[in-house]
Parts: sequence; C-alpha cells; structure tokens
Amino acid sequence: MPLNARFETGAVSARQFPDPTYPEIAFVGRSNVGKSSLLNTLVGARQLARVSTTPGKTREINFFIVEERMRFVDLPGYGYAKTSQQNRREWGKLITTYFESGRPVVSVILLIDSRLPLQDSDAGVLRWFIEGGYPLQAVLTKVDKLKQGERVRQERLLRGTLESLGYRNTILLLSSLSGIGRKELLQSIFTAAGDS
Repeated sequence: MPLNARFETGAVSARQFPDPTYPEIAFVGRSNVGKSSLLNTLVGARQLARVSTTPGKTREINFFIVEERMRFVDLPGYGYAKTSQQNRREWGKLITTYFESGRPVVSVILLIDSRLPLQDSDAGVLRWFIEGGYPLQAVLTKVDKLKQGERVRQERLLRGTLESLGYRNTILLLSSLSGIGRKELLQSIFTAAGDS
C-alpha cells in the first residue's frame, strides 16, 4: 500500500533545514547503493526521489514529509571515487552538520550493497554512528541480484563484519526491484517514529 509522501525541500546548508517538527528517519549510504530507488519503493511512488544515472551527483539533503507524521531525510551519497576531494569534504561537512544540529533523528538507515564486502567508507560511517550513539538500522540492498546461496553467504559475511565493528541491531535484506524486505523496514521505521 502506497504511503502519502511529498517532497518538502532540498538543503545545502543548515540555514535551509526545515523546522524540526517531525521525527526524522535519515537514509545514508554510498553513492551507488540504490538509496533513491529504495525511498521510492518504501513510499510506493516511482519518482518521489530522483534516481540519478550518475553516482555522486546529489549534493543536497532532501527532506520528504511522509504520512504527515514523519520526515524521510535523503542524505548525499558518500565514497564515490570520481567525485573530487573538495566535493567529498563539502558533502561530509553537510552530513556532519545535519547530525550535529540537534535534529529529531529517530532512526538512521545505513544502506550497504549486499553484493560486496563491507567497503572502508561504509565501515568508517558505521563507526561514526555507533560512537555517536545514533539509532542505527543496517539494510543490505540489491539482494535480488544474488542467487539464494550467494545471498546467505553474503549476509553471513556482512553480519560478521558489522558485529566485529560493534553493530548490535538486526540486519534487514531489501530489494527495491522485487519489494523484498519493504514490509520489515517500514515496520522498523514506524516503530522508531512512535507507531507500534
């Protein structure tokens, strides 16, 4: 069932952040992890979040009102090799500013490509959130690209790596293409936002 969702604003500085009137669910991940596709799948809309063919292109934080009771916050992707170092620093600063500005963040959804070993950039971001005490939910994306045996193997490998870095929450598997895991992730989000 689709959710009532609408784009609110895009921000490139803290001055442009909307008033903190709703609990916020922040979506974080590498530039090509499928974040925009996942957001569209969650709300049941094809074009709520723009899917770029060029990884690393999004340079702003996008805010979406969902069900008039929470915000989805789409943060710029990190770790794209072809992005200049200056751009990476600016995006990192913007993301840090968001998390350190007292926003009502009730859940951080960290998206990880299920097909790959955990990347150094993912590990660094994971440690930063754990050390900061943020409510973190790891989601393995693109699981439809894996055969069943590969999926089990990759989940086991990534689970072990995440746990070795101090991650203690559940790990959800999701496919934006097939909808696998959508219900479980939405349940996690609504619970975090105060709806059981």
